[in-house]
Amino acid sequence: MHDRLDTLLDRTVLLGYSRPGLLLRRASWGPLAPDALQGRTALITGANSGIGKAMAAGMAALGAEVTLVVRDTERGVAAAAEITAHTPGATVRVARCDISDLADVRRFAHEMLDHTDRVDILVHNAGVLPRTRTESPQGHEICLATHVLGPILATDLLAPALQRSGAGRVILVSSGGMYSQPLPVRDIEYRTGDYHGATAYARTKRIQVALTPVLAERYAAQHISVHSMHPGWVDTPGIEAALPRFRRLTRPLLRTPAEGADTALWLAATEVPSGKFWHDRHPRPEHYLRRTRVSEADRERVWRYCTAAAGITPS
Repeated sequence: MHDRLDTLLDRTVLLGYSRPGLLLRRASWGPLAPDALQGRTALITGANSGIGKAMAAGMAALGAEVTLVVRDTERGVAAAAEITAHTPGATVRVARCDISDLADVRRFAHEMLDHTDRVDILVHNAGVLPRTRTESPQGHEICLATHVLGPILATDLLAPALQRSGAGRVILVSSGGMYSQPLPVRDIEYRTGDYHGATAYARTKRIQVALTPVLAERYAAQHISVHSMHPGWVDTPGIEAALPRFRRLTRPLLRTPAEGADTALWLAATEVPSGKFWHDRHPRPEHYLRRTRVSEADRERVWRYCTAAAGITPS
């Protein structure tokens, strides 16, 4: 596809994020090799349904050994059984972790390091969109804990295993909704003003994207690349529960979970520059609105807050 058309689709949002935009773009894509992830190991959070489950199924089909990292192991086991039924011979395991609970993240990471020699792919997909402001066991706003603090802590703790891969990859599943929000430098925990779950979600997805180049630089010497991406508008159980009106209005245009998972699979299987934000296999700008632009000092301020909250050193 010509870059100008691709950019036009992206700026229209409705076409770029919906299924028609994907169908137009993928006409020019080549298929991934059927064994593109053969012998690789992948950990995927929030993988018992929706996009996460589709990512797990896709990576298993490409030859990866996949671990579904979930809060509800019963649902995780059911998801693993569905994936192996579809891809006989696939290796799909289930591990329990509440990514919003920093203590549970530490337990999970230490157990993983005890039993796993290396991790090739780490996908931070787990997400929440709460109706009211709630906090994690450590007292952090739940979207921040789930989308930012837990993932950066898990990445830091699992870095030795990612380094042993020789080409470890970390993928943060963000959202195009982050374009509507500036970096919440002065209210990272969303303690002031009227709380809206969709705003909290978008704010923390903005933080994910803002910190992607910081994380990429942090782990570059260990040959670990870090990428963020957004899947477009996808018909998932989470969207049905959290945004029922949006789903009713847009359902004919929504992507399937497998279509939403495509860019993450491509990032897992393809050598691309670290530190960028991707959608439909193409790097995207961090900002479209002038009011969302931030200084490097503000990015650093948010990074230092989040590392302190997660209990890791900032540099």
